[in-house]
Amino acid sequence: MDQYQSILEIIALSMGVAWASGINLYAVLLVLGLGGASGNIALPAELAILENPLVIGAAGLMYMVEFGADKIPGVDTVWDTLHTFIRLPAGAMLAAGAVGEAEPAMILAAAIVGGSVAATSHLVKSGSRMVINTSPEPVSNWTASIAEDISAVGAIWLALNHPLLLLALLAVFIGLAIWLLPKLWRLIKRLFLRIRSWLSGKSYSPPEDDEAPTVLDLDTLSKIKS
Repeated sequence: MDQYQSILEIIALSMGVAWASGINLYAVLLVLGLGGASGNIALPAELAILENPLVIGAAGLMYMVEFGADKIPGVDTVWDTLHTFIRLPAGAMLAAGAVGEAEPAMILAAAIVGGSVAATSHLVKSGSRMVINTSPEPVSNWTASIAEDISAVGAIWLALNHPLLLLALLAVFIGLAIWLLPKLWRLIKRLFLRIRSWLSGKSYSPPEDDEAPTVLDLDTLSKIKS
């Protein structure tokens, strides 16, 4: 029973840090680093480097930068786009490190699955924020950003204290993501087609196979431009 619980905790921590990395990587690094340095979190030896003051300081600095950038409409989308090349490999590395001492095949499997989980949460986050940015007011961005920070830290807490619940919620999230991502893609594609039509002065005609609801009308675009 103890061995089963240990395996469950390892899997939960590995997948939890991967999922949270796709949402806010620097918050994850900061929480793990501070928790490990203070003795509140027992990190595997492979993640002990996160306790280094230099790593904690760098993670804290970048978290503050992201905290500001993530709340500015438009800037958050650029930030998310750039971090596609950072969050995904970092999520894979953290997932592999959370496994601890294991066979190379197990570590590689954790990296593959962890990278996929990080990619899924990152795509849902970045896609949702692009849709939210069609609203010119900033309140929705602030609300979404704060909720994302809380969910990233909450995922780490659940992984450490309630691993089974974390894995259950993660399974639900994956199911919702499979349903949501194609819809987000259609919304984003339609948004860019509208912007392109508006900039070129041509009338917009939605694709025949695109049944997504209108996200951005020309009046809203005019307000954003002004």
